[in-house]
Amino acid sequence: MLRLEVRNMETPIERKPEWIRTRARMGPEYRQLQDLVRGEGLHTVCQEAGCPNIFECWEDREATFLIGGAQCTRRCDFCQIDTGRPADYDADEPRRVAESVARMGLRYATVTGVARDDLPDEGAWLYAETIREIHRQAPGTGVEILVPDFTGRPEHLAQVFDAGPEVFAHNVETVPRIFRRIRPAFRYERSLDVLTQGRAAGMITKSNLILGMGEERHEVSTALRDLHDAGTDIITVTQYLRPSPRHLPVARWVPPQEFAEIAAEAEEIGFLGVLAGPLVRSSYRAGRLWARSMQRRGREIPPHLRPLAEAAAPAQAVG
Repeated sequence: MLRLEVRNMETPIERKPEWIRTRARMGPEYRQLQDLVRGEGLHTVCQEAGCPNIFECWEDREATFLIGGAQCTRRCDFCQIDTGRPADYDADEPRRVAESVARMGLRYATVTGVARDDLPDEGAWLYAETIREIHRQAPGTGVEILVPDFTGRPEHLAQVFDAGPEVFAHNVETVPRIFRRIRPAFRYERSLDVLTQGRAAGMITKSNLILGMGEERHEVSTALRDLHDAGTDIITVTQYLRPSPRHLPVARWVPPQEFAEIAAEAEEIGFLGVLAGPLVRSSYRAGRLWARSMQRRGREIPPHLRPLAEAAAPAQAVG
């Protein structure tokens, strides 16, 4: 166990405030997907991570998938994915993920994954091939790809851009002052540059900030401006929920009113799409957020994806 993890364990798991609550609303689309996933042995991050938003996202026919294995070559102090030597490279994974997307009849799929610094291309082909396979097997499905930074290398990022995802996402997660402590293998400026490269390639770009890890309120404003200046179109802002005693203790619980203020500030800065709230997550209602952002940019939404723009308002967003 790392010395950092030992220190983290000195602080007991925090009691959540009353506003960190969600209610299960099981509509017909959710029930149909649940039966399909159980009956055919399909796997999504949504159910395996116990996401509280699964009922809402599945009702929109949206789901999230993890690729690249169960172990990451990097360690972030807030992340529940294990760090270690990843499993052997699985070149068939993109086909299997796309098959699950097609069988579930999804309108929108978010694909994320672990960092693979052990591979020559850091896993770029795997991300790109998953996009291509989903578009091939499920041509009516939008794809959002959430990537690590590929150490900022343009040749790796270009593989992902060329595959043509609907959204290119890279999460900065926190503010510059505490960035290196919480994400030691990443660099704040490099993450901003990854988003800039995405915008330059014509992508709709997206990022996320997690609150409650030790940041100050004014630093959130600075990070929002940095992200917008870097070319980020869509921003989500979330509350840190500690995965286990080994992880970074929660520094504070951000009240809903503060999330509402941050959402209003982000809108004023000029982001095309904003979702903020204690139980918002970066992939939460991602299809609807993309569709609304397309409308605000004046881009045409393909006919098969237009229902995403008409979906019900997100229950977890404030402001």
